[in-house]
Amino acid sequence: MRPDLVVSRSTPTTAIMMNRGLPIVFVLVSDPLFSGFVQSLRRPGGSVTGFSVFESSAGSKWLALLKEAAPAVSRVSLLFNPETAPFAEGYRRSAEAAAPTLGITVVAAPCGNAAHIESAFDARAREGSGGIIGIPDTFINEHRDLIIELAAWHHLPAVYGNRDFVQRGGLLAYSADFVAIFHRAASYVDQTLRGVSPGELPVQAPDKFTLSVNLRAAGAIGLTLPPNLIARADEVIE
Repeated sequence: MRPDLVVSRSTPTTAIMMNRGLPIVFVLVSDPLFSGFVQSLRRPGGSVTGFSVFESSAGSKWLALLKEAAPAVSRVSLLFNPETAPFAEGYRRSAEAAAPTLGITVVAAPCGNAAHIESAFDARAREGSGGIIGIPDTFINEHRDLIIELAAWHHLPAVYGNRDFVQRGGLLAYSADFVAIFHRAASYVDQTLRGVSPGELPVQAPDKFTLSVNLRAAGAIGLTLPPNLIARADEVIE
């Protein structure tokens, strides 16, 4: 079809479109620099730019929120698919850097199918004092309902990088405002169609984040969330 511009959603989609020689404005990409989409965030170069969904430092934020919500947690699995989330290493390093001060051990849990996800939950439940981090990864999002169900079944506190999880029954989410990112991307689409090279437009980070908590999910696993955490939440599901 040879369009004038492609708006690509997610890391895997952007990776595929990179080989087509078309101008690209990406959205919801976690680490465009690590993934090799741009030469630098300030000056992307080539014909690609866009809007990231998180910085790798979010790994420590998720871990701290999980510890605040469930102080007994001491061993946390970070769920990701190596094929769809090559950027997951940055989240893992960030979480591991914060882990000693929180008294937590972070365990990488690469998953390629539903059976792998189930095994990761079984391991955390078997060892006790476990928790789960679900990063913003297309694979994790596709298996959202299974992950939420397993967390409830095993009574494991979990935090996610996508607020949709909390709206579907998950416990906690610290998430960028995805809708706002799409709205901001419209300006880059406009500039590109007017002749500006995408490579001249800096990659932009999210400017809005949402802390979401689900009190029903907490009660279902016998957890009472701290009042201070609830008070800070932008979204509370009762």
